[in-house]
Amino acid sequence: QKLYLPFIYVRPEPKKHGRQNQIEGHAPAGVPIVVIEDLISTGKSSLNAVDAIQAQGHEVLGMLALFSYGFTVAEENFNTKNIALHTLSNYEHLLNYANKNNAIADNQMTTLSTWRQDPANWSPQ
Repeated sequence: QKLYLPFIYVRPEPKKHGRQNQIEGHAPAGVPIVVIEDLISTGKSSLNAVDAIQAQGHEVLGMLALFSYGFTVAEENFNTKNIALHTLSNYEHLLNYANKNNAIADNQMTTLSTWRQDPANWSPQ
């Protein structure tokens, strides 16, 4: 708002009442869009927002996110949609920082790294 740039908000799905909009706000036709997210896990919900924006005829330049778990499935999903993803931080950096600053022990580092490899099938030892 302070930059006087267009802004839109994309809901996960269209509203069930009122105008039933999925996208609120205004982005002039022909203005390229950068999507901003907080967290990327699989990328599914973020890419659904991209689909909604593109369905309205807008070009999506890419996506910025605060944090990503760095799951392979997310990378594959973004590559499939040909959407560039840039994050401020990620799980690997967080673990390395925590370990370096003695916030987690070596055995915890191993556990957390193992979880990251396959969270859907992970179980504590």
